[in-house]
Amino acid sequence: MGLIVDTSVLIAAEKRRFDLGRLFADHPKESFYVAAITGAELLHGVERAQPAARRKARAVFVEAVLASFEAIDFDLAVARRHAALWASLEKTGRMIGPYDLLIAATGLHHGHSVVTLNGSEFQRVVGLRLIDPAPYVMDEPLG
Repeated sequence: MGLIVDTSVLIAAEKRRFDLGRLFADHPKESFYVAAITGAELLHGVERAQPAARRKARAVFVEAVLASFEAIDFDLAVARRHAALWASLEKTGRMIGPYDLLIAATGLHHGHSVVTLNGSEFQRVVGLRLIDPAPYVMDEPLG
């Protein structure tokens, strides 16, 4: 079993408002992952960053994240889970954002929990286990 770290958590960690080290320490038997879409979201943030110094700093952070977490590909098996989940949420009028839907489908397919700061979205997904982020959120930036 593992834990998928959502983009929202990694953005908060970049801003030193989320204690990833403590999350890792509190889940020593878990493997940590990112969904492939999270890599795209983070890299998009690098591409948009201004000024150049901010872009460089963000690129360093994102590349460190991508080197530290195994990315789970969006393959045909996950696509099947995604399609069923999408139809179900659409039918019940409880649709979530398209990228969150990809992450949720990845978590469900692989049996992994998700840690996110967007709990209101992910809570709509029946059967998806969520990790409470509250103990790791910092009111003041770390260090």
